[in-house]
Amino acid sequence: MRIPIIGGNWKMNRGTPNESKEMLKALIPLIKKSDNVEVMIAPPFTSLIETFNIVKKTNIKLGAQNMYYEETGAFTGEISPNFLKEIGVEYVILGHSERRNIFNESDDLINRKLKKALQVGLKPIVCIGEHLEERESGRTKEVIKSQIDGTFKDLDKEEIIKTVIAYEPIWAIGTGKTATPEQAEEIHIYIRETLRQKFDKEAANSIRIQYGGSIKPTNAEDLFRKANIDGGLVGGASLQADSLAHIINAAEKTIN
Repeated sequence: MRIPIIGGNWKMNRGTPNESKEMLKALIPLIKKSDNVEVMIAPPFTSLIETFNIVKKTNIKLGAQNMYYEETGAFTGEISPNFLKEIGVEYVILGHSERRNIFNESDDLINRKLKKALQVGLKPIVCIGEHLEERESGRTKEVIKSQIDGTFKDLDKEEIIKTVIAYEPIWAIGTGKTATPEQAEEIHIYIRETLRQKFDKEAANSIRIQYGGSIKPTNAEDLFRKANIDGGLVGGASLQADSLAHIINAAEKTIN
């Protein structure tokens, strides 16, 4: 059985240590301690240490929003995966649509980051998804397959099983639009089938695939009840303790 994972991606918000502390103090009492659902918070780099000091006494895991594929060197402004490991980071988000679209990150670059994350023992959450025009032109599956082929190039079965995939329809991020549970489930099934062909049935059935397009308290439970949706990567709704707790608890409800 795949354990759902709910990731709170705070993006460039809640970036001061005090802001993170206040958010987490409000969140922790609202969520149930459980082995049925995994919870991850990815604050800005400036709040990683403060966040770790709070969540290390809970079942919440610490995530980072990005990393570089080199461990050390003259790379101004980049973050080494070793630095992240040293301060307690367990997960790292790679290939988020904003990294791909605003910062022009390619599948090849994300692939290099992914391989390094796995090498040093970080757990990658790799984002894939299509633009609105790609969906409307019927190219969603073509785009998804291309991203899987490029991003997971030269990985073996053991490595892919350690990876979490987040399906993010780009047209549904920050727009208020959301894929229906049926639309999301259709693409999650396609992702598993593509992984089965690329690796094998065990890998495809083992890997966790989150949904990541405008999850809200009002739609979370319906999404999580779909057989192939293993939690969510939550953006805007993760910035308020009550809304993130509602989403986490919705995942818990679908298990029981």
